[in-house]
Amino acid sequence: MQLPPSVTERAFARLAEIGAADQGQALRVAVEGGGCSGFQYDIRLDQPADDDLVLEGNGQKVVVDNVSLPFLAGAVIDFSEELIGARFVIDNPNAASSCGCGVSFSI
Repeated sequence: MQLPPSVTERAFARLAEIGAADQGQALRVAVEGGGCSGFQYDIRLDQPADDDLVLEGNGQKVVVDNVSLPFLAGAVIDFSEELIGARFVIDNPNAASSCGCGVSFSI
């Protein structure tokens, strides 16, 4: 039994700040082939689908599709504010290595 990903309070708080749920949106976290290390994260606001895993907190939702779920088992979805910018980040115990660019997003 694999543990589902978890979402920090800070990530849910950021979704509340930007009013995601008010717009009927959830934060979608997906894994796709590509990028410089073989896989890359696709993190965006999206409509939840019927077969998504839905993680809820603070009135907000984070969704993960069934194909991405095994790649995100036990991962922690967080929100980071640093000098270089603010973004959603994923601490993934399944990743053996990651690239230097750390695919960044701004919302």
